[in-house]
Amino acid sequence: MPIHFGTDGWRGVMSDTFTFHNLRLITQAIADAIASDEWLDNKQGNLQPDPKRVVVGFDTRFLSDRYAVEAARVLAANGFKVYLSTADVPTPAVSLAVGNLNAIAGLMITASHNAPRYNGVKLKTAFGGSAGREQCRRVEIYLNDNEARGRGPNLMDYEHAKEEGLIERFNPTISYYEHLRSLIDFDLIADNPQHAVVDSMFGSGRGQIKGILQGTGCEIFEVRGEMNPGFGGIHPEPIMRYLGALAGAIAAGHGQLGIATDGDADRIGAMDGRGQFVDPHRILALSLKYLVEEKGMRGKVVKTVSTTRMLDRLAKKYNLEIIETPVGFNHIADYMLQDDILIGGEESGGISFKGHIPEGDGILMGLLLLEMVAATNTPLDKMVEMLLAEVGPSYYARLDLRLKRPISKEESVKRMRDEAPQFIGSYKVSDISTLDGVKYSFEDDSWLLIRPSGTEPVLRVYAEAQSPEMVDALLTYGRSIAGTN
Repeated sequence: MPIHFGTDGWRGVMSDTFTFHNLRLITQAIADAIASDEWLDNKQGNLQPDPKRVVVGFDTRFLSDRYAVEAARVLAANGFKVYLSTADVPTPAVSLAVGNLNAIAGLMITASHNAPRYNGVKLKTAFGGSAGREQCRRVEIYLNDNEARGRGPNLMDYEHAKEEGLIERFNPTISYYEHLRSLIDFDLIADNPQHAVVDSMFGSGRGQIKGILQGTGCEIFEVRGEMNPGFGGIHPEPIMRYLGALAGAIAAGHGQLGIATDGDADRIGAMDGRGQFVDPHRILALSLKYLVEEKGMRGKVVKTVSTTRMLDRLAKKYNLEIIETPVGFNHIADYMLQDDILIGGEESGGISFKGHIPEGDGILMGLLLLEMVAATNTPLDKMVEMLLAEVGPSYYARLDLRLKRPISKEESVKRMRDEAPQFIGSYKVSDISTLDGVKYSFEDDSWLLIRPSGTEPVLRVYAEAQSPEMVDALLTYGRSIAGTN
């Protein structure tokens, strides 16, 4: 069975690997893993979750609601009390509900920002974030063991499970909104209400920002907020190439600020009133600046190796420690659980800050952007301009290059480190890091990161520099590396 249960779960193409049959097998393996003595790890801290409670949510994808019911039936048949969301819901709302309900785990039926043909399962643990590598490995062990033994999934009739109290429908949005109100200053937003466009990209963030802002005086115009399980044929990923609808709404005068969330609303992208894309690097830097300078908050800053060094420069200014991790929000979550972290984020748009669960949250960060604009009475484009004048200029680009053949990530990293150039173009390499792939740094804070995929013949190339020309030069070098494989 071609199923690999990696960190944060499993994704597959519907009607290919992602089928009702395979989902039942996966859910049975999750049930076995959760029931094992080894499930709880040291990340749980002092939590004492109910070992028989599990939360299940789902996004807007084709059949996600049916898949969620099927997962609930398997969990109920294994003796778990399942709290099943009544409608599609953001992933961070499900993660928060796991903690609020004192559950031992949560399942979210979603393929996040991936293409419409995919679906998947995200696995959450008791602290409200993604399950760790060891927990996911344990699920995979049970999956393979059950297959080897010919052990099929337990399954319970849905109506019978409801009658027995083993499946209970609930609305996680209520407590999610209450939590967001503890982090965002809605009174401040109401004092200076904004005119904004929200692009939910047909995902499960639909209606969320508009709903929680009711009564603040904000005029929120939502695009792509209706149910469309095929996402209009695009990837529900909040990056410039997929945000034509948002740009069009801003151009039509429907708002001076644009907020976009992905398929399950744990990522964010933004646009200013001129229709210019504001990427997660700039959102992160603006958020750090606001939290420190306007809200007086302190703490460490944690970011992935592929994320902007504008954060480094701001952290230095504020005398805050900055921590760099491998790519993946799970690494950020580890620090958020163990340390005093002010803000953590990654270049793909997963961002969270102090007081929230260790989970990227596009809804939260969209609301924080609205608060920033209201508090400073400064349009987003002007805020970006001021930021770049202080810690920029900063230009960024990323390429995903298909290789001629599969490669060993370890061998490729070793070769790129051992054969590292002294110069790339006319730029002298000042430092080399192998935290995740190979990162070449330069004296002016520019950098080039080359990350071979560990699962497919793809080379991911990231570059940040002070000019578009240097970004192009760095990416050209990355392409030359791909050409040798």
